[in-house]
Amino acid sequence: MKDQKVVVITGGSRGIGAATAKLFAQNGYAVCINYHSNRTAADQVKQSIRDAGGECLTVQADVSNSSDVERLFDQVDQKWGALTVLVNNAGILRTQSRFDGISEARFLDVLRTNVMSSFLCSQQAIKRMSQSLGGKGGSIVNVSSKAAQTGSPNEYIDYAASKGAMDSMTRGLAMEVAADGIRVNAVRPGLIYTDMHASGGEADRVDRLKSNIPLQRGGQAIEIAEAILWLASEKSSFVTGTFIDASGGL
Repeated sequence: MKDQKVVVITGGSRGIGAATAKLFAQNGYAVCINYHSNRTAADQVKQSIRDAGGECLTVQADVSNSSDVERLFDQVDQKWGALTVLVNNAGILRTQSRFDGISEARFLDVLRTNVMSSFLCSQQAIKRMSQSLGGKGGSIVNVSSKAAQTGSPNEYIDYAASKGAMDSMTRGLAMEVAADGIRVNAVRPGLIYTDMHASGGEADRVDRLKSNIPLQRGGQAIEIAEAILWLASEKSSFVTGTFIDASGGL
């Protein structure tokens, strides 16, 4: 379709990414789900979208690798010939640790995965969206974290640092590409029920900490997806360089 809306969602096979993929499909977007290694999970999300009548493509790519990122966006070009929205959602965290227990290799891995992926994918998106380059404009939404503000002491300072870098990039890039018809915003989730917490060694972390949240509960992935969709859509057409803290009041 000539006016087909197209979204690329990195890390779209699980958690917030999967919920976002399904929600965008329900709102008429053709969805490209990027995944790193879990093809089964990605295919399950794709099948649920197709069963509901939506269009979906899955692409395996390490989005911290420039050649993989180029291949990802080339496949979207070949499939739909357009790009409307990029959601930079891919991210990792490692086992909870105090700062002095974080190795150089771990710190670099977290920064490479969480920050470099957003940098590389945003560059490719801008090449396709920028009005000065012949594009029609578009929207980039970065999935940051409330950790960017809290710092995550005694747990994930490396993860928090990576999300702080993403916040700085969000603001700077928004100012740089606004005149080219591209809006750049971010969502900062708080304590959300996803399997990422298991990667940090504490699957029940949200339940342990939810009493600290003013709303007295953890968030659901779909609640973050709704914020992402709003920032990506024309309903937020006068919004750029902005952050939504979806953290229950924290």
